[in-house]
Amino acid sequence: MAEALEVTTFRLVAGLTGADFVAANADINDYVRRQPGFRWRRIAQGDDGTIIDIVAWETAADGRRSASGVMTEMAASPVHATIDQGSVDFRIVPVLQHSV
Repeated sequence: MAEALEVTTFRLVAGLTGADFVAANADINDYVRRQPGFRWRRIAQGDDGTIIDIVAWETAADGRRSASGVMTEMAASPVHATIDQGSVDFRIVPVLQHSV
């Protein structure tokens, strides 16, 4: 089974909460669900406030295509204003093992 994970970590703009970020994601959630290869998405927040956004894709190419669309087609999404852009670490990596 091929699978890739899109893993993005970042800090929020000062004064915003994880709940603010989740609320600002409504249109992005709709967008990624419609993308070929989408499997699931999880958003978590570490004790230090760092947001961890993980999306599972059938292939890395699916993830790259969707991520490009988030930055172009979805450029007007309110989610972009919640993210400290200088803190973003983004990568798409192949899954080596899947245990259940």
